[in-house]
Amino acid sequence: MVTVFICSCQEKNQTDKAEIVLWEPYNDSAEVAVNADHEKERMRYKRIQSPVLDKNDVFRPLYTEVSKMPEEQYKSLKPLILEQNMLTLRKHLEEGKLNYENLVLFYLYRIYKYELNNTTTLNTIIALNENVVDQAQKLDEMVAKGTAPEVRHPIYGMPILLKDNINTSGMKTTAGAIALISNEVEDAFIVKKLKENGALILGKVNLSEWANFLCDCPNGQSAVGGQTLNPYGRRVFDTGGSSAGSGTSMAANYAVAAVGTETSGSILSPSGQNSVVGLKPTIGLLSRTGIVPISSTLDTPGPMTRNVVDNAILLDAMTGKDTLDSKSIEEHFPGIISAGLHPTPFENLRLGAMKSLLESDSVYKANIEKMRSLGAEIIEFTPPEVKMDGFLSILNIDMRNDLPEYIRTQVKDKNAVKISSVADAVAFNLEDSLLRIPYGQVRFDGILADSTSAEGLEKIKSTLEKNGRAFFNTVMDDHNLDAVLSINNYHAGYAAVAKYPVLTVPMGYKESGEPISLTFVGKQFSEAELLRMGAAFEKATKARVMPKDYD
Repeated sequence: MVTVFICSCQEKNQTDKAEIVLWEPYNDSAEVAVNADHEKERMRYKRIQSPVLDKNDVFRPLYTEVSKMPEEQYKSLKPLILEQNMLTLRKHLEEGKLNYENLVLFYLYRIYKYELNNTTTLNTIIALNENVVDQAQKLDEMVAKGTAPEVRHPIYGMPILLKDNINTSGMKTTAGAIALISNEVEDAFIVKKLKENGALILGKVNLSEWANFLCDCPNGQSAVGGQTLNPYGRRVFDTGGSSAGSGTSMAANYAVAAVGTETSGSILSPSGQNSVVGLKPTIGLLSRTGIVPISSTLDTPGPMTRNVVDNAILLDAMTGKDTLDSKSIEEHFPGIISAGLHPTPFENLRLGAMKSLLESDSVYKANIEKMRSLGAEIIEFTPPEVKMDGFLSILNIDMRNDLPEYIRTQVKDKNAVKISSVADAVAFNLEDSLLRIPYGQVRFDGILADSTSAEGLEKIKSTLEKNGRAFFNTVMDDHNLDAVLSINNYHAGYAAVAKYPVLTVPMGYKESGEPISLTFVGKQFSEAELLRMGAAFEKATKARVMPKDYD
């Protein structure tokens, strides 16, 4: 299954074995050179491999378990697992066609198969849970003994990947930054909720460093993880950012589901670019405690999955009131899971389609016409022009305040993490700029230079929230719409400042093969309604197709 290299090393005693070398670094200069003239400037890479991450350290601990799965067994499991939703997997488990151990090993097999091969690696996995196979075996033992919980959340036993800015016990949480490479933490609130509901944390995935707020870097690039690549076109198509690893890992079927985070477009962008379903929830529905921050005003985690029902299940599994997050809400909002199973009839939908997108994008236009033909009432409109002045200052000032608070409250070993502020991070990076910030740190410099006062910041936040809501509400209120329709992350900034939820669902592929998604924007806490609409669209179009080199 995996090409294994055995290094020649001298045994110190009879019990020592030759070190298993699963991966060797390679010269990526030719690949970098090919991208030097890419039409998108942000895809003109300076490097692809991580300069600091040895994949052997990541993959060696579980190799013994993974290598026990014969290729024939992997192939026999493919029709049971590949592209299947959680409810189907649950049915296979209950019928005895699957067990939890094989489910975990299936995904690990795929990760090892593609990520240890330098011609197929997506540079998306940067940490694995060394105990995940043991944890799966214990679930199987509980089922065999009849001691497993009688009532189980649908996410019970499902292997989940986490963006590496989400605190996870037993694995470092780096945000892709060398300054945090030794950051040991306890579980974030949402990770605790996942574990309470029985989910298995499979590992951590790469991201745009500091959640895309370090520099004008390529999406999916971090000093720790290297350059994340898009399975629909490695080095051809953008991964989107900043939850690049969450998107690419879902596209390539590396786990059942993944968690991303968004400030403005960081779930929507990689979901659209990787043909997966992504939901940016209303601020407050999910806790942010234990997540490396940009902005306590706008940050939120969210689910990224291959289908709508899994998105609903993962969202539900992470909800809960967090007393440490001032935005966290008391209400649970029942019906989230069922929303993914019960599509809204098209004849009951009133949707707003943007005239500019109908004129400029043929895939968008075709999907709008399909929904119209199925009974949806489509209102074509031009959104009002609203100012977004000061948006960057929200991120600048929030991060200047929120990062020190995260380090103070979340970092366990202050000696291992030698920074305590953005200013410290800037200085740390300058000590070895080629290694730590090959694309610079212009956004960090902007944080330090921003002189917006506390009073001025509050005014900006208030004004932008009103403007963001006006952008959507004008047409939604005038025409009693259920949602406004956009593409990928095109209008993520307006939804961010409005604090509105947004769901993006695959709607097809451009002539080049690049994925593109339809995006539903609703008002606060309308997640269930968005999921029902998304389920209807997904059922009608069945647009998602697996990347051909990762079947």
